[in-house]
Amino acid sequence: MTLADVGPEEFRRAGHELVDWVADYRLKVAGLPVRSPVAPGEVLAALPTAPPEGPEPLAALIADLDRIIVPGLTNVQHPRNFAWFPSNAALSSVLGDIVAGGLGALGISWQSAPALTELEQVICDWARQLCGLSDGWSGTIYDGASTASLVALLVAREVTTGGSQRRGGLQAEKAPLTVYCSADAHSSVAKAAMLAGYGEDNLRLVPVSRPGREMDVAALSALMAQDAASGRRPTAVVATAGTTATTAFDPLADVCEVADKFGAFVHVDAAMAGSAMLLPECRGLFDGIEGASSLVWNPHKWLGSILETSLFYVRQPDLLVSVMATGPSYLRSALDGSVVQYRDWGLPLGRRFRALRLWALLRLEGAEALRARLRRDLDHAQRFASVVQRAPGWDLVTPVQLQTLCVLHTPPGCDGDALDEHTLSWCEAVNASGQAHLTPALVDGRWVVRVSIGAETTEWDDVSQLWAVMQEQAAASRGLRP
Repeated sequence: MTLADVGPEEFRRAGHELVDWVADYRLKVAGLPVRSPVAPGEVLAALPTAPPEGPEPLAALIADLDRIIVPGLTNVQHPRNFAWFPSNAALSSVLGDIVAGGLGALGISWQSAPALTELEQVICDWARQLCGLSDGWSGTIYDGASTASLVALLVAREVTTGGSQRRGGLQAEKAPLTVYCSADAHSSVAKAAMLAGYGEDNLRLVPVSRPGREMDVAALSALMAQDAASGRRPTAVVATAGTTATTAFDPLADVCEVADKFGAFVHVDAAMAGSAMLLPECRGLFDGIEGASSLVWNPHKWLGSILETSLFYVRQPDLLVSVMATGPSYLRSALDGSVVQYRDWGLPLGRRFRALRLWALLRLEGAEALRARLRRDLDHAQRFASVVQRAPGWDLVTPVQLQTLCVLHTPPGCDGDALDEHTLSWCEAVNASGQAHLTPALVDGRWVVRVSIGAETTEWDDVSQLWAVMQEQAAASRGLRP
């Protein structure tokens, strides 16, 4: 079957076939290598160098999915994917995205898609309620936390300068503006500070406290006071609730108190860990968040919505709109001012119907089932932590705050560069085996291995299999018995 001049009936038949293919992929994914085994250029070499001039049958496309695309993927939906962070794509959310693609709504204004705008308002508020946040927050859906951090720093810049973008911009400002974040903050924060015009020289990496690796608030206060005394303007603090490497939580209440003394904007990056706010027992980790100016967390990570579903909340939407709005004549309407125009809440003009992904997830699974899965992952992490701590030669480098463990294997007499070489060697051996996938990270200048538990289908048997492979490969790295 080809899809030239495709209509609804042809689409129906093709859609059934493709949905069957996706379902089959999910059924067999646990038997595939977790990390892609392809070499650089292998996918390129398998693809035609020129586009097709005529239609091809759907069967040919599906065959290439099996032959080229799937082997060229690291299967993050695999139950033994413990790398980076959970990147779940619940099939309920996939259904919502199919609807979004099928509708093809144009989200450039309220008028172009009233349902897109108003469902997004509702979904952001549902998520706010589930997280136990006050009704003082207003939200929108971005593609990712990196965009949210950039926008937050743009807003902070304009608040501090009284709207410099409408005048001479930062080039006309007499005093440098400074930004502060933990030394363990995500790399996107530094990138955002540079893109927003602050300059790398005006980004302050605040030391962390041990053993939890949270931001040292006394050091933050000293840095801000030093900058203010030297004529700089402390502008924004990016606090992290769940750092990428170790899932550390900056003390939000204390950070907000210090920032308030200098009139600085506080943005909270809770990209992965924000899902934990759904659990009342975890909300203590977020104490003080109500004092922040903006917040981002990603349901497309641990919670289960598919990618590019990032919730960005602000306390003062008018400030966000004052920075982001442009008001071109061809989009003006008599309704402006009485409806939300999400194009004025972020960078893009055209917006996809992202709310359908989270709407479908919440409606088809329900909040209680999502909470149960998060609790399962937390239980697995604590259980695994106990296993690691009891094993000779194995240690946890940092406290286990949520579902991520930082693990170090130290053979007798192995230290310094040799220990780093050993760590990277056995981690790569685990990944090359195809049986599991892990990522290393630098903590205090020493390589450790992160185990991020949270794939949708991961059960304790998968964690046990991971542990067996870790022990086997760590022993093989030093010529020892597992």
